[in-house]
Order: sequence, then C-alpha cells, then structure tokens
Amino acid sequence: MDQMAKKVKQWINEKKDPRSAHWQAGLEAVMERFSSDMEPGKLIPVYPLEEKDLSVFNNVLKQLDLSPGLLAAFLPPFVANTIVPPDSAEELVRIEKGKPSYKIIILRPGKEDRIICVECSEYAGKPGLDIFQSGALLGSFNYETSEMCIAELPKAIRAHIWKKDKWQHKDYISYTMNWFEKTEYLGKADVTVDKNYSFFHSPTLIKSNRIDALFLLIYEVLHARFKDPGDLYKDLKATKKKIESKAARLSTYSTLAQNYILDVLNVVKGLELIDFINFTNAENNGFKNEFEKTVRKLVADLDNMPLS
Repeated sequence: MDQMAKKVKQWINEKKDPRSAHWQAGLEAVMERFSSDMEPGKLIPVYPLEEKDLSVFNNVLKQLDLSPGLLAAFLPPFVANTIVPPDSAEELVRIEKGKPSYKIIILRPGKEDRIICVECSEYAGKPGLDIFQSGALLGSFNYETSEMCIAELPKAIRAHIWKKDKWQHKDYISYTMNWFEKTEYLGKADVTVDKNYSFFHSPTLIKSNRIDALFLLIYEVLHARFKDPGDLYKDLKATKKKIESKAARLSTYSTLAQNYILDVLNVVKGLELIDFINFTNAENNGFKNEFEKTVRKLVADLDNMPLS
C-alpha cells in the first residue's frame, strides 16, 4: 500500500468523511507529482501556459500573497480539467465537466499538512476554495464571480494557511524577494504585500533604515541572479574565463555590478516603489555609501564564481 493510500485508510479509520479524505490525498498527490518544480513562497505553473492562460495567471499572481514556506501550484485547463473531486462529493464540485478549469493548490507542509484548493475559472458555476487537513474538510468559501474569488484570496490564505509561528530573518528576506520578483515581472506597483512582513516596506524588521533596506533588496536580487544557471550565469562565466588579468577582471566586474544595480534601481524608480525625491541629506549620503558597498559585495560574488 503506497503512502497516500495509507493516509486515506488512517483518516477513514479516524472517522473522517471518505470523500474529503480521498480528495485531499488526491490533491497532495498532485503536489507531490510536481514537487521538483515547486519553490516555497511562489506560485508556480505546473504546465506551460498558453496565451489565454496568462491573463488568469497574472491576475492570480498579483493578488496571491504567500508566506515563505507555502507551496503553490497554478493548474491551467490542460491539467486542472483532469483533477476532479469524487463523484459522490457534489459539494466539492465547482465547475461543470468540459468547462475550462483553473485551479490553485496551496500546501502548508507540516506534521499535519493543510491544503487549499481554489477554483477560479470564469466558467465555474461556484468559484471558491476548500480547505482540508487530516482528511477533513475544514471549511469552504464561495464567491459570486471568479474576480471576487481571486480578489478575496489574500484574506482566506492569511486566515487559514499562512505561517503563524514567529518569522526568522531569512523569512523576511524570502517574503520580500518574492514580492519584488512578482512586482518586476508584472510591471505593477500594486502587487499584494503585507507591509508588516516586508523588510523593504518595514526596514525595522531587519533593524535597518530604508536606504539599507533598498540596497539589501538590490543585493539579494542580483546575488540570486548571478547564481541562477541561466544565460546571465553562462555569460558571466565566459567573461571570467576570457579575462586573465585579475585587475582587468575586477574592473570589468565593477562596471557590470554598477550596471546591474542601476537596472534594479530603474525598476524601483519606474514603479515609484520609493520616494527618491524627498531623501534627506543623510539619506543621500547613505545612498552613495551603500551603492559603493553593494558594488564591492557583488564584485566579490562574481570573482568567487566557480568556472565549472
């Protein structure tokens, strides 16, 4: 008997409704199937999105607000249409068979996993979400329209699946970085964020000020990009191999770092995420110092980049 079957058997033995037990196990199996693609705190499409899927995904991405440890999968119709509750669980059926379904599955791993399944298709007869834990249906939220469903997601997620424990420093970093990644991708400043958990909006979370918070954000963004095994990483490694002189290499890295910092600053400025105009004299001086310090840190990152 596989692990999911054991779970279902245990839940049913604990007098849980077999319909909700099987449905939760099915949802967990979906998340396990795509676990290699999941990134904590981020909404990840589990299948390549078609043009018609992008507007739904982007709308959900803009509204969805996840604490760092949550795993969230976006299921376009090609996948979502195959994920259906048991026939006997009529109360869990939110969309008619044959209609294009858009589902979001959100998992909070733990001793007892909690999982939310959202149906947000405009074709859903009953858009909304269902919350499960230990094989039991804890509650459901129904909305009149898919737009209302998506708009209300932050409240439901905050109340029922957000991380409740005390956050660590790394949690604030992760949460803020995920918010900025969405903001940059969507090109919008009004992406949902809880300012009480974002160090960019509340620098006191990291015992800092807004200038230090700005450059911490910039450093973390670029540090992550330099490590990502994509085209930028390949270009940087090629540059390192090509320039034999260390002095020339460091000079090149310094120029690259300054340009990358300016690129991120242009995003921050273009979306008006911070009020540069009303900086105090102390903040302007701090800006110059942090810019130079961040250049040095990024140069060190680039110089330490492995060639293999």
